[in-house]
Amino acid sequence: MSKNIGPVCKLCRREGEKLYLKGERCFTPKCAFERRSFAPGQHGRTGSRGGNRSGRESDYLRQLRAKQRARRVYGILERQFRRYYEVALQRRGLTGLNLLQILESRLDNVIYRLGYASSRAQARLLVTHGHFIVNGRRTDVPSMLLREGDAVEVREGSRSLEYFKGVGDVANARTSPAWLNRDTTQLMGVVQRLPERAEIDGSLNEQLIVEYYSR
Repeated sequence: MSKNIGPVCKLCRREGEKLYLKGERCFTPKCAFERRSFAPGQHGRTGSRGGNRSGRESDYLRQLRAKQRARRVYGILERQFRRYYEVALQRRGLTGLNLLQILESRLDNVIYRLGYASSRAQARLLVTHGHFIVNGRRTDVPSMLLREGDAVEVREGSRSLEYFKGVGDVANARTSPAWLNRDTTQLMGVVQRLPERAEIDGSLNEQLIVEYYSR
């Protein structure tokens, strides 16, 4: 499976805002965005983010940036993101909301939302190393889509690791969304339902994403 192996701080700089892709580091002075908030590249400091000399963003550019931002927040490459959009298109209801619900229901995102990882990237790493089980079965697929009633928990053999000994206390310091039922004493969580729009990142603009793929 291909993945982005470049500096993730450049992704935040390209979008002009923090995407919190490095977890706790993003809240410290070590965050690269705090030191260089302009876009990367030769003209990043003086040029406009979209490369438009007039500084005005076209409709296409706004749609592209909305799509790229969502991809980078969830750490998904273009081909897979487009597949999610096609699945969302086939479901009943609003396509944009369907897409965001699909992204939120990924296993790596659920683990991040439960507080058992400081970032989605760390959650993906923990899953690929086989530290979690879903409905009693071990899985190493971060992109696995969870449904209502699915239970996620730390594998018994991983609970003795130093990281997981303190992860419950770390998770308690973070608020878990209402669509997840978390039990930090058992290091587990259950998907109670799909998230509502108000429970998903408000800075994501799903309508612009739909417009991008509808061109």
